[in-house]
Amino acid sequence: MGSTSKTPPRRARPVIAIDGPAGAGKSTVAKAVADRLGFIYIDTGAMYRAVALLAVQHGTGIHEPERLAALAESARFEFRRDARGRSRLHLNGADVEDDIRTPEIGRLSSPVSEVAGVRSALVPLQRAMGAGGGVVMEGRDIQTNVFPDAEVKVFLTATEPERVRRRRADLAARGIEKSLDEVLFEIRERDARDSSRSLNPLTKADDAVEILTDGMPVDEVVDAVTSLAVKAGAGGG
Repeated sequence: MGSTSKTPPRRARPVIAIDGPAGAGKSTVAKAVADRLGFIYIDTGAMYRAVALLAVQHGTGIHEPERLAALAESARFEFRRDARGRSRLHLNGADVEDDIRTPEIGRLSSPVSEVAGVRSALVPLQRAMGAGGGVVMEGRDIQTNVFPDAEVKVFLTATEPERVRRRRADLAARGIEKSLDEVLFEIRERDARDSSRSLNPLTKADDAVEILTDGMPVDEVVDAVTSLAVKAGAGGG
């Protein structure tokens, strides 16, 4: 008797998976697409930042994988909209969105995300958050690992000079001044970590649509992603 395979039921609304390197514009585009479609925006990188924040609070070092995994396993993560409609991460009931955006936590989040126990704790949570569809999820392994069956897969990228410029401007907007060389070093270091890690490295899925965002206004990129989503059944917006 031959074996039968079951096709996963079609989601009523698609999962939009957006991956790409640091400074490619993922967050800006993902938030705008979610707003336009009325979808939930989920920044998976924020969850790894939150574990890094817990590590600092508990005096846990990045070379203590068992303790880091325990912190991730016991934590409660929830994305809530504030009064202005912005998605903010709540960790164990507290709004930590501002706390996780500091340069220190940013530096720690990359090595934390390489810990197998941390990833095995967070990835199932991310899948559960998006299981019903109607989400825009951004990160560095969404289309290849978290949601390889996502209806819409987009790989956003930009040239290195453009990514450095954007990253520096973003930091400046938050009152953090850094030289071009400092930002370039940080981006190259992050790229090396993300693309060479043994677990779920940053890579473009074979069926993902790649968008080089140099010279493209944000609205144009959002239009392109939204068009892909509508074709996949997201509805108008």
